[in-house]
Amino acid sequence: MDAASYATLTRQSGLMREMQVVANNIANLSTSGFRREGVVFSEYVKRLESDPSLSMASASAREIDLRQAGISRTGAAFDFAIQGQGFFLIETPGGQRLTRSGSFTPSAEGELVDATGNRLLDQGGAPIFVPPDAGDLSMAEDGTLSAAGAPLGRVGLWQPADPLDLRHEGGTLFRAEGGVEPVEGAVLLQGALEDSNVEPVVEVARMIEVQRAYEAGQAFLDREDERMRAVVRILGQ
Repeated sequence: MDAASYATLTRQSGLMREMQVVANNIANLSTSGFRREGVVFSEYVKRLESDPSLSMASASAREIDLRQAGISRTGAAFDFAIQGQGFFLIETPGGQRLTRSGSFTPSAEGELVDATGNRLLDQGGAPIFVPPDAGDLSMAEDGTLSAAGAPLGRVGLWQPADPLDLRHEGGTLFRAEGGVEPVEGAVLLQGALEDSNVEPVVEVARMIEVQRAYEAGQAFLDREDERMRAVVRILGQ
């Protein structure tokens, strides 16, 4: 296989990854707190001993779109939405994770948990406990939870210590490989959830672009295959 085919194959591989990412974005149009992802293409040069160096494409890195999404009112006492920077911090079996999805419910033990049972953590990194007889729950814009005027705790808002260390782990969960730190200045809303920040028209347009680029690359590979077969036939005569 010649250098042009190798370079095209690396491009095709990257386009397949991007198509998978775009499809995942579209699948999560209605997922509360979901963050759109994109694929970062870069060039790398493979040095060969006898031939000139070969320039190829790499699409192994992903970018996370952290732009604010819209807010939908639900009226549920344990639905929280963030306006501004920051994430909720939850405790999972694999360690602490960040999320913008703010739908929680009290567990049998009285701790606020998400749909999979992960505990919501307060500003000190401890679980938030809501007594069964707490009555009407209210939350201030700074995240302070109260029941019948008595404070119960404060929902913590966190961000990765290094924004470049944020990794999408699946669904609406993110891992901060370099640790997390508190963030101030955001507003918390009760009885609301943040929408997905995926723009359907943009994603569909990108899917069409990627598909056309992939088809063009495949057509080139098909022509190269025919050319090499023709050369082999000629040499074999």
